[in-house]
Amino acid sequence: MRFPPLPALEALERPALGWENGAPHSQAFDDVYFSRQDGRAETEHVFLDANHLPQRFAAWREARAFVIGETGFGTGLNMLCAWACFVRQAPPGARLHLISTEKYPLARASLARALGAWPELDAYAEALGRQWPNAVAGIHRLRLDERVTLDLHFGDAAERLRLLDGKVDAWFLDGFAPAQNPDMWQPELFAAMAARSRPGATFATFTCAGMVKRGLKAAGFEWKKVPGYGRKREMLAGHIDAPPVDTRRQATPWFTPPAARAAQSAVVVGAGIAGASTADALARRGVKVTVVEKAAPASGGSGNRQGALYVKLAADTSLQSRFYLAGLEHSRRWLEALDPGHTLWQPSGVLQLAPGSKEAARQRRFCAHHPLPEALVALRKPRDWRENVGEDTPVEQGLYYSQAGWVRPAALCHRLLARPGVTLKYGEAVALEQADSGWRVVLAGGQALEADQVVIASAHLANGFAQTEALPLQPVRGQVSEIPLPDGVASPAQVVCAKGYAPPALDGVLTVGASFVPNDTDSRLRAEDHAHNLDELKAMLPELYRALEDAGAALDPARMPGRAAIRAASPDKTPYAGPVPDADAWAADYAALAKDATRTFSAPGQHFPGLWISAAHGSRGLASAPLCAEIIASRLCDEPLPVEGPLADHLHPGRRLIRALERG
Repeated sequence: MRFPPLPALEALERPALGWENGAPHSQAFDDVYFSRQDGRAETEHVFLDANHLPQRFAAWREARAFVIGETGFGTGLNMLCAWACFVRQAPPGARLHLISTEKYPLARASLARALGAWPELDAYAEALGRQWPNAVAGIHRLRLDERVTLDLHFGDAAERLRLLDGKVDAWFLDGFAPAQNPDMWQPELFAAMAARSRPGATFATFTCAGMVKRGLKAAGFEWKKVPGYGRKREMLAGHIDAPPVDTRRQATPWFTPPAARAAQSAVVVGAGIAGASTADALARRGVKVTVVEKAAPASGGSGNRQGALYVKLAADTSLQSRFYLAGLEHSRRWLEALDPGHTLWQPSGVLQLAPGSKEAARQRRFCAHHPLPEALVALRKPRDWRENVGEDTPVEQGLYYSQAGWVRPAALCHRLLARPGVTLKYGEAVALEQADSGWRVVLAGGQALEADQVVIASAHLANGFAQTEALPLQPVRGQVSEIPLPDGVASPAQVVCAKGYAPPALDGVLTVGASFVPNDTDSRLRAEDHAHNLDELKAMLPELYRALEDAGAALDPARMPGRAAIRAASPDKTPYAGPVPDADAWAADYAALAKDATRTFSAPGQHFPGLWISAAHGSRGLASAPLCAEIIASRLCDEPLPVEGPLADHLHPGRRLIRALERG
């Protein structure tokens, strides 16, 4: 068995609704979203009480989060009621992780209208509405509060659960009635639920339909009839003691995740956006974090005045494009929750120009292959952007990401490192040593730090340890140029990208960049790189460039201020995010790949226990590092992942070791 193919990257259909006394009714399935009597009371009886959640929340003392899975999000009423129950019953240190699938996500306004029937849930509904994602197939992680996470899996329920990388403690088996929606209530759904269950996981559902009882029994669940709610005389509840073994990585056993281990303390090496976002993600989960930095926070590529929050997606769907689109959406929600006042970032929008017919054709092919919501990305003409850009520009087409923008990366890193539970320590980590308690991080002066876990997030220096030296990393020099704006010259109101980029001016300074010089680790400013950036600005925004010249702006490359830093890239331009593989063990265990790349193996991949890496983010770290931080923190803390299993494997640093073995 393998992971199923990922579905098409496209917008999902919104449901056609009718409204009866303020309650939504599905016209496609001719069924109600919740009981006309009292939807909240029904939810509490059917899903909370039948799963014994009030008692289980009150008794929860595990370090990991309690996980609830749901097969139909609908209006979100079930999830909000579970959240409210958790707030009332759970001890202060407990955490809750909610997972819900939805094939036909409601519009934000419809969601708010439906939940408006319960004013006592207003605060919960508002938190959900603020982060409500675009209707795109995939996983959308929402941070509802400091202790509660919601993963919305948009798409077919059975398909989404087959792609889920994680385990569930209690199931809400919900959806439109089997008679109205028989396609959902199929054996594949029950089998996927069983396979994603922890031993002893419970379930509850409002229906007693024969196909449901037979499907649950065949999947391994034990069920019994219990009193239903309102006019429903009976419903089903039960549990599964021995879930089936996960066999989805039989063909790629090297990607089998390492067994979970204690995660009370961690050392993060590097205080750029990768390290700072990882420290923040771990501290939110109660892990005590020490960040080691040899220079200063954001002293590398994360230290620029501004950075563009955008991605360049392949015309044809690829795992890399799927990850970066998910990362862009995640960063936007993450930043909005972290900084709703927009002091660290601005969702100004990003216009990605098409300089030349080849790029224009690529953009058109991308849009044809990916019918995404216009709120996410759309093809635009000069007439659409003149007002925000300030000129028509010399190109005839561009992709517009209306919800993207720019970030103050250095200020963002400092904000993340100021989180309670995070300690910043200056020093250079020179070696990693395994210890009985986990790891010893040896500093240049001889001092050592001990922790259960270590995350390496030091950009192009990340493979400077004995445990990571087999991971290929390419240093890439990048230089930005800073132009003080003369009076009367206005910058674009949104980020404009072509071969370079120019965000709106910050504090009267226009930032232009960035050069791209592989295999160069010199961080001194260069006049030729300034000249390159100015040439890109002139080609991208010629009217702005002439206005700068006419106003006497400082455009002398020999004396221009700016900043140069070294980024890191992997050979396939996808980040490394995951456990660090034991390269020697992999070379021995999978040596036969050199002669036969189709050879199968039974041995799972060996990893250094408690050692992780987040690196190779290149020039798109603002769109990749925060999601990679969540992936690592989720795996480390034994939680469901915020990406599908195939995407987690695509990011696994061991992929390059397997590639090298296959090439002999």
